[in-house]
Amino acid sequence: MLAKRIIPCLDIRDGQTVKGVNFVNIINVGDPVELGKLYAEQGADELVFLDITATHEGRKTFVELVRRIAQNLDIPFTVGGGISEIKDAEALLAAGADKISINSSAVRNPQLIDDLARNFGSQFVVVAIDAREANDYWTVTVNGGRIPTDKELYSWAKEAENRGAGEILFTSMNHDGTKNGFANKELAKLSEILTIPLIASGGAGTMEHFADVFTLGKADAGLAASIFHFHEIAIPDLKHYLRAQGICIR
Repeated sequence: MLAKRIIPCLDIRDGQTVKGVNFVNIINVGDPVELGKLYAEQGADELVFLDITATHEGRKTFVELVRRIAQNLDIPFTVGGGISEIKDAEALLAAGADKISINSSAVRNPQLIDDLARNFGSQFVVVAIDAREANDYWTVTVNGGRIPTDKELYSWAKEAENRGAGEILFTSMNHDGTKNGFANKELAKLSEILTIPLIASGGAGTMEHFADVFTLGKADAGLAASIFHFHEIAIPDLKHYLRAQGICIR
């Protein structure tokens, strides 16, 4: 069995780490360079950096900030936000990213997944999906959850895999920032239809939620932000708890 991963997420706006609830009510929570360094020292398995307003504001990811964060890391580093073409990915790779995450640009131009996988390899490509549920239907959204699309969660995740995505990062907008637990039913269904690793995002509030997402949700990795940023759960304590529950953790 592959070991499960714990992944802190740095949502970046205007060069600062921020966090909200259900993608709104955003507040600043700290310097991303210092936070990234801290999480690596605490034993995080990977770090995700998402420039959450790059696409909406029509600009590219902060490459220099990515470089500064990468210089302080010795763990895999995934970067997303504003990536719409091969040269964007090349710039982030050169700055120190290990993987790139595409979301809105992939929905608008699915061929981008194929192109990135062909140029860099599937292991480099993470397709992030932000989806909101209403009446048992999960609608994929873009521009940081601002715009609903005609795509449905499960079919889009499978298409992304078929096009060459190496991982899927699913964020439930209904659960994001609520600290009420992950969307385990939906994650379990995704894990059944996908053969690539699945990263769960949205809803982490307790150590038990991580145990649930790895057992009930069948996720390969659990991503969280505020519980780490606000020191509600320490990564070493979380890993110790999960091992005690018999969960294979890195």
